[in-house]
Amino acid sequence: MKKALKNPLLGLVAALAAAAAPAHANIIISEVAPYASGNTAYEADWFELTNTGSSAVDITGWKVDDNSNSFASGVALRGVTSIAAGQSVIFIESNASGTNDSSINSGFRSAWFGTDTPAGLVIGNYGGSGVGLSTSGDAVNIFNSGGSLITGISFNASTTGKSFDNAAGLANVAVSQLSAVGINGAFTSYDGAEIGSPGLVSAVPEPESFALMLAGLGLIGAVARKRQH
Repeated sequence: MKKALKNPLLGLVAALAAAAAPAHANIIISEVAPYASGNTAYEADWFELTNTGSSAVDITGWKVDDNSNSFASGVALRGVTSIAAGQSVIFIESNASGTNDSSINSGFRSAWFGTDTPAGLVIGNYGGSGVGLSTSGDAVNIFNSGGSLITGISFNASTTGKSFDNAAGLANVAVSQLSAVGINGAFTSYDGAEIGSPGLVSAVPEPESFALMLAGLGLIGAVARKRQH
């Protein structure tokens, strides 16, 4: 009888762990470089979104805002409509019309990778009045097309040449960890001016799946304790 009970419970845990959470819940802001607009050759701040889930996420109509944290004042993420499972995508600030996107993106690639840009590197852009990352402290907030906040992080004063590393996937909190060579894939840029890991992030657990699995394990423990008494 004990054996018969054990298998259904384990099956429940497996089902909970595999339960599909909303795909967009697996999007994290994995890196931010708020110093870059005034301290790099390409002169543009940037941040990185990473999909930690197991399926692609459609980001059509998504917006970014800074510490005003408002969908209405946010600007569109452009140039990328979907983020594949496990993929990291860089979004670089440009002008509102997008006419500067190509030159800024080219400058970014040259500064970071020289002539050896990784084949899988994906770059999008954003730009517009009121959205700009301050070196003295600011925030990045991401909204879906319906205006719901997907994720956000804040940060204090930045250190020139070192991006904020949020490979841990923290959300709605202040991040302070700076990129360091060899940690979470970080490296020194081709031109030697920056340290970061644009387009690359170490795998992080899917928070929803992990929480569901823990809930299932807790259920097993509760049942086991009850049957012991």
